[in-house]
Amino acid sequence: MVLLRCVSWLLALVVLSVAAGATAQPFGPASPETEPARRQQWLIPSIEPEIPAHAILYRPAGDGPFPLAVIAHASTQNPLWRAQLPQPTYTALARLLVGRGYAVLVPERLGHGRTGGPYVEDQGGCADADYEKAGRATAAQISRALAYMREQPFAAKGGAVVIGHSAGGWGALALADQPPQIVSAIIVFAPGRGGHADDVPGRVCAEARLLDTARVFGLGARAPVTWLVATNDSYFPPPLSRRLAEAFNSAGGRAGFKLLPASGAEGHWMIEHDDGVALAANLLSKALTTTRRSTHPMPPN
Repeated sequence: MVLLRCVSWLLALVVLSVAAGATAQPFGPASPETEPARRQQWLIPSIEPEIPAHAILYRPAGDGPFPLAVIAHASTQNPLWRAQLPQPTYTALARLLVGRGYAVLVPERLGHGRTGGPYVEDQGGCADADYEKAGRATAAQISRALAYMREQPFAAKGGAVVIGHSAGGWGALALADQPPQIVSAIIVFAPGRGGHADDVPGRVCAEARLLDTARVFGLGARAPVTWLVATNDSYFPPPLSRRLAEAFNSAGGRAGFKLLPASGAEGHWMIEHDDGVALAANLLSKALTTTRRSTHPMPPN
């Protein structure tokens, strides 16, 4: 009888171990490296324990350690479009960053494309949009990705550069209060939420709420912000984008607002294309050089 109990107990342990192994997520590289810039698919933790986030990692040659850059992609309130979104790559921007010595992660957030899962950054209705809740949900996902990458042996331990586009930029602004050893600088391309309200270019849902939230994100801000917008951005046109940057700064933020030339048919998507990245290259290099000198000094020759 005692022997049977022992066998039963051991079998139970085996079953539990197998079950645990079946639910464990295989985080890390999910494909061989390819070109450009050692591009590689990764699976990383999300803020939902059972749902890994798909991501693309780019790296310079060698073992590092490399300073980190995280690129936060745009979004949409339309659930069908979100489900069909291809995995974001930002290849031209990543090449520029790798050329400056950064390891670059482009994580795909919950509720989008292959990652799937719940859309935790839903802003709600147009008239009563909750832009703070949406932005902080985006920020939480950026932070989770960054925390995981900081554990990798090729990652330098200094602060990371967070680069955000549209809704991803809005989430990046919510991280401006992080200590410099976590987030050393933020670069945003047309950050905001609620653009093209009712599919009308230039119209933004609950504009006053957006401005109020920009002030909230500026409270206690420590990281310097480079705020970029194209002249022909119809989602967050330059006059509104400038007011958002001013609202952020009025609460203590340190955002330098820069207007870029028109890019393609719609400037909001400039950072996804080679030509758009070329237009922004000088300002990007300046922001990265300043950050690298202050947080990642180069070793002596």
